[in-house]
Amino acid sequence: QVQLVESGGGLVHTGGSLRLSCAASGSIFSINVMGWYRQAPGKQRELVATITSGGTRNYVDSVKGRFTISRDNDKNTVYLQMDSLKPEDTAVYYCNVRGVLGGLKADFVSWGQGTQVTVSS
Repeated sequence: QVQLVESGGGLVHTGGSLRLSCAASGSIFSINVMGWYRQAPGKQRELVATITSGGTRNYVDSVKGRFTISRDNDKNTVYLQMDSLKPEDTAVYYCNVRGVLGGLKADFVSWGQGTQVTVSS
């Protein structure tokens, strides 16, 4: 009932930048938390950053000062600006959205399809 479409992944050199986008659509009453997770080969999925409807941001320590999460509430879209990229940032990045559905007003959690980010040394 809620679809997420991600874009913006790719291949960059160390020190480069990428900007990820994730747009949510469907029967949405409200969106509470939007965020990004990542999963590197052979590792568990980890939280990268989240942003609440009020704009409160949270980052994993390894990306603080390099990544910036933002959202456009009118477009139900979340962004992840990634600067000073390192090879250890290489992973599949997944968008995550939590909110309330329209109609029955039930809670929902949706995941994007994932977008590959590769940082070469």
